[in-house]
Amino acid sequence: MMRGLSENPAALAALILAQAACAGVFLFDVVLDGGELTRLWPLDWHFGVEAAAVLGLIAGIAFEIRVLLRLLARKAHLERQVSMAASALHDVIEAHFRKWGLTASEHDVAWFTVKGLPIAEIARLRGSAEGTVKSHLNAIYRKAGVTNRGELLSLLIEDLMDSPDPAPLPQALPAGG
Repeated sequence: MMRGLSENPAALAALILAQAACAGVFLFDVVLDGGELTRLWPLDWHFGVEAAAVLGLIAGIAFEIRVLLRLLARKAHLERQVSMAASALHDVIEAHFRKWGLTASEHDVAWFTVKGLPIAEIARLRGSAEGTVKSHLNAIYRKAGVTNRGELLSLLIEDLMDSPDPAPLPQALPAGG
């Protein structure tokens, strides 16, 4: 259940709202019960249990709000990272295409190939014959210095893999240091 909630912040928010409504009902009941008490100590056991339950529920809601905020921040961070990676990959691919001197048609076929489309689908999307697409692919492979789609893809992502590692994270200080 928690995994499902962590993947769906709206479900966690709905759970928090439901718990907040329950907490409101219980808090209202505790306040009414507290007004009827003629003495504060020793407390009526029923009132004590209800008050503890309300406090526990409110603490749980506060914890869940904190978890939800962390999930949303993590999701936003991951989305930024994916966007940056996609942009970097696009830039690397475009740089290679320029370096290879691809024609406009070869450029289109190369992008469809990188996206994993089969020759027949590329031909259909471009409104050309499969033989024409194969001819463009051969020209692309020749200009790139590769012999097949797998080698082409490896070449294109190699620049990303060879990029310098990010700065290492600072290490925690040893205890007592």
